[in-house]
Parts: sequence; structure tokens; C-alpha cells
Amino acid sequence: MSSQGRWLASNLTDPILRGSFMVFQKAILRAGLGALLTVGLATSATADVKGSADAGAKKNSMCIGCHGIPDYKTAYPVLYRVPKIAGQNLEYLVAALNAYKSGERNHPSMVAIAKTLTDQDIADLAAFYAAGAR
Repeated sequence: MSSQGRWLASNLTDPILRGSFMVFQKAILRAGLGALLTVGLATSATADVKGSADAGAKKNSMCIGCHGIPDYKTAYPVLYRVPKIAGQNLEYLVAALNAYKSGERNHPSMVAIAKTLTDQDIADLAAFYAAGAR
């Protein structure tokens, strides 16, 4: 880990964020640009699929239980603050869901859910949440 990375990790006050940062930095250093290229390819693989926020509203039952509760924390697999995804960037949402689906990201609940999603489901859910829906 770089000296800047060590400084940042040691100065993050939230232990979960600190751990996440360190895992992320180590993965990027190990994989080099491969991880970034994989996310780019996963995003481009669904680029031709157009999402519908209306369709996403009908598909979000597995998301709303965690992401629909303000400041929600889950204790599985560790104490973790569930991120707000309403209003998030569309491309980021697509890339994140594809990364969970491929196993590149490893939160057990998200991996299990993402593996059941089609490219159309991912596009619809991303459109729904990018539009700011809750």
C-alpha cells in the first residue's frame, strides 16, 4: 500500500470505510487496470439495453428492503451502512450490479440478488434508482 493510502486508511474514522478502502486499494494494485477494464466491459455489455424506470419500479422488491430505509445498517456479514442508491449515477449502478453478478464485488446478499438479474433487469433497476425513486 502506498504511503498516501496508509495515511488515508489510518485517518478514516469509520472502521468499515477504512477496511473497504484498504480492500479496494489492494484489489486495484493487484489487478492493475484489469479491474477497471472489466467494469468497463460489463458496462458496455449492457450499453445496448435501454432501461425503463417504470419497469424498474416493478422489479425493486429485493432492493427496497435495505436501500429504501434511510440510514439503514445491516449486521450481515458485518455491521455495514447500506448506501443510498436513489439518485445515483446510472452507469455506476449498472457497473456495480454487473460487478456483483460477476463476483468482482463480494457482498453475499448483493451477489445472490445480482446473479438472478438479467441485463434488462439491471438496466431497469438502474434507470429507476438513477431517476431518484425510493
